[in-house]
Amino acid sequence: MPIERLFLSPTRGAAQWECRQLELLAGQGVVGDRHFAQANWAGQQLTLVEAEEIERFCAHAGRATDLSLTRRNVVTRGIRLNKLVGRQFRLGGSLLVGIELCEPCRTLGQRLANETLSAPEVVKYWVGRGGLRANVLISGNVACGDALTLTLPGEGAA
Repeated sequence: MPIERLFLSPTRGAAQWECRQLELLAGQGVVGDRHFAQANWAGQQLTLVEAEEIERFCAHAGRATDLSLTRRNVVTRGIRLNKLVGRQFRLGGSLLVGIELCEPCRTLGQRLANETLSAPEVVKYWVGRGGLRANVLISGNVACGDALTLTLPGEGAA
C-alpha cells in the first residue's frame, strides 16, 4: 500500500508543493504546512486521500487526472482510508491515528466545479470519499513509495 504523492501548502490558498518527503512531528503535523502546530479542529495535523478516488472523480468529471486536486497531504493507493478512523497506523517512520473522515467543503466544491458539475454536485460526489484526517503520535519522515501499514492491537505509542 504505497504512498503515491506527498504535498504541503505553506499558507492558506497557496499553491501546493509536491514533495518527495515530509517530516511529521508528534502532536504538530507536517513541518512547513499551513496547519502545522495548530489545533483548531480534530485531525488537523495530516490529511490523506486515495488515488483511486481522485482518478474516479476525474473520469466522472471529464478532467485530466491530477492527484493534487483535493489538496490533501498524502495520496495513497490500495487501502480504504475510511476504515482507519479510530485506528493507529504507520506511515513511513511515523505513527498516526485516524481521527475522522475528511469530508468535502464548499471551497473544494467551488475549486473543482466546471461546466459539467456544479459546486454542490462536487461536494455531494466527495461525501464519504474525501479521505481521512489524522494526528501524528510518533514523529518520523514519510517518503513517496513508503508503505502505510496498520498496527496490531497494543502496538504503537508507548
